[in-house]
Amino acid sequence: MKQYQVVGIGNAIVDVIAQCDDSFLEMMGIEKGIMQLIERERAETLYAAMKDRTQAPGGSVGNTIAGLGNLGLSAAYIGRVRDDALGRFYEVALNGEGTDFPNRPVPKADLPTSRSMIFVTPDGERSMNTYLGISAEVSTEDVSLEVVENTELLFLEGYLFDKDHGKAAFLKAAQGCHRGGGKAGISLSDPFCVDRHRADFRRLVREQMDYVIGNEHEWASLYQTDLEGALTQAASECGLVVCTRSGADVLILRGDERVEVPVHRVVPVDTTGAGDQFAAGFLYGYATGQSLETAGRMGCIAAAEVISHFGARPESDIKALFRAQGLI
Repeated sequence: MKQYQVVGIGNAIVDVIAQCDDSFLEMMGIEKGIMQLIERERAETLYAAMKDRTQAPGGSVGNTIAGLGNLGLSAAYIGRVRDDALGRFYEVALNGEGTDFPNRPVPKADLPTSRSMIFVTPDGERSMNTYLGISAEVSTEDVSLEVVENTELLFLEGYLFDKDHGKAAFLKAAQGCHRGGGKAGISLSDPFCVDRHRADFRRLVREQMDYVIGNEHEWASLYQTDLEGALTQAASECGLVVCTRSGADVLILRGDERVEVPVHRVVPVDTTGAGDQFAAGFLYGYATGQSLETAGRMGCIAAAEVISHFGARPESDIKALFRAQGLI
């Protein structure tokens, strides 16, 4: 038995969430429905403008790993926070949810703990304004071989590809995971992220990844072709390919096996974390030896739960929802 069933690596970001209307977005110059990277001064301005804000430990893969910890898997998250109020909050909150955080907050760091100001409009769309701070400085020094060599699954966050030391950290982690007999995978994260690092992403998928999770726009961007062509090429280069599509069936390919998982559409309250919790549900099924169809259904159930309320973490007992559907 490995020490961990799943280990994630990504941006350790504190999500700060507030509700607003479209006129507020326009007044503040916030582009609706997307994630924008912002500088420190802009972050402070937006933080001050938020009313009735709530905060939670976040980051895309951080949300996924926390979801897996809540589902009862042994999980750890490798990320970088400063020894400040938000950094200590992140560590305590993650540990409280059953997830190990091996990297202690960094004292006297130049950059503060990262935060994302998320504004949610009445239609459920979230507009994310992210100041990366110290989280984007993850490097090989943060990757403990003792951790990555002792996990069954490794899950990487594509956003960290924006810096060379993040790419080096991924390579070290993937190689360590494989040495220990585990499987390594990545979330493509964002079509713009894929655009910036297409050649590196394709090399990583082809040479190091055992599974990859992305949405239809990310896959099409990665291979610069239509979705079917992209997935066919991906499946020829990677052992397991997962594609989510907004409001449409999830597509899963493994060799000659192709599974289409139906999605039951619901009206979202807040779409924050939908992809992250889909990954949590899917990886739970994958880690526990379920069929691809069952794993895909678990992902859809987890995603549907998280968009039914504000915030990026589940509020219901996801395992109970799995049981209600006869999945476990």
